[in-house]
Amino acid sequence: MSLLIIVVMAVAALAISALFTYRFCRPDSVVYILDHPNERSLHDRPVPRGGGLAILIAMGICGAAVALFYPVRGLAGMGLGALIVAVVSFIDDRHSITPAGRFVVHVAASAAILYSGFFLHGLEIPGMSWDWPPIAGAVFSAMFIVWMINLYNFMDGIDGFAGGMAVFGFGTFAIMGWTAGHDVFLAVSLIIAAASAGFLFFNFPPARIFMGDVGSSTLGLLAATLSLWGVRDGIFPFWIAFLVFSPFIVDATVTLFRRLLRGDKIWQAHKTHFYQRLVQAGWGHRKTVLFEYAIMLGCAVTSLWSLRAPAQIQLAAFSGWAVAYLLFFFWVGRLAVRGNKAETL
Repeated sequence: MSLLIIVVMAVAALAISALFTYRFCRPDSVVYILDHPNERSLHDRPVPRGGGLAILIAMGICGAAVALFYPVRGLAGMGLGALIVAVVSFIDDRHSITPAGRFVVHVAASAAILYSGFFLHGLEIPGMSWDWPPIAGAVFSAMFIVWMINLYNFMDGIDGFAGGMAVFGFGTFAIMGWTAGHDVFLAVSLIIAAASAGFLFFNFPPARIFMGDVGSSTLGLLAATLSLWGVRDGIFPFWIAFLVFSPFIVDATVTLFRRLLRGDKIWQAHKTHFYQRLVQAGWGHRKTVLFEYAIMLGCAVTSLWSLRAPAQIQLAAFSGWAVAYLLFFFWVGRLAVRGNKAETL
C-alpha cells in the first residue's frame, strides 16, 4: 500500500471526524444528547455527548476502504466487534443498560475478535516469555478485551483525555507498523488516531462536546484488538502495547483494586481515579490533561526506543515506568490529602 494513500485516508478521517463533530455540537443535531452534571461529574454545565459517533463515522468510512482494497484476515471480525460495542453503547447513552447486560454484549464482542484470530499464544516481558495453550490464551485475551472496553470508558472523565490517549496510543502503533513494514496495521492505526484528533479539536478543554460511551467503549475495544494484532503479526511484544496505553490501564486497574479492597460497588460511577483526584486537588481540566499528555508522550517515546533495544535496556525501561507510576500515585495521594485539609480549614 502506498504511503501517500495511507496519509490521504488519514487526512480524510481527520476531516470527516471534525466536520461531523462540529455538526453534532449543534442543538439541532439528530444526535444531540446532553450530559447533565451530577455529584460524580467533573464538569459543571450540560455538554452534548455525541462526538463518539463522529469518530466512528470517520473510522468506518476510511476503514472500509482499507478492508475493501487491502483485505487482511480479521478485519471483518474487528469491524463486527466494534459495531456490537458501538450499538449497545449508543443505546446506553440514551437509555441506561444494566451492568450485566453490557457485560454480556462485551463478551460477545470479544468472541468476535477472538474468532477472527486476534488472541495471545503466550506472554512476553523483557527477558522472559511464556507459551500458553490456546484455551489459556483465548481466556486471557477475552478478559483483556472486556477490561479495555470498560476501563477506557472509566477514564473518559475529563476534557481531552480519552481523545488524547487515542491520538498518542494509536499514533504510536502507526509508527510501529510503519517501521515494521506492515502497511495495513499502519493504515488502520493512523486512521483511528486521525479520527480521534478530529474530535479532539472540539473536546480539548474547555470541551464543546464529549465522545460518550459510544466513543470511549469502542476505542477501548480497538486498543485491545490492535494490541493483540500487533503481537500476532510480530510488530511488537505485548508488554510494549501495555506500556503505550499504560496511562489508562494502570490508573484504571489500580483504582479498581483500591475500590475492591474498600468494598465499593465497582460498577457505580465515582471520582477516585488518579486523574480525577488531580482535578479535585485544584489542577483543573487543562493542567491535568496536559500533564497526562506528557506521561502519554513519555510512554510512547519509551516504547518506540525500547522496541529494538537489548533485553536489559527493555527491562530497565519497563521497571523505570513501574517505579514512576508508584511515585505518581503517592504524589497524587499527598495532593489529595492537602486539598482535603484545606477544605476543612
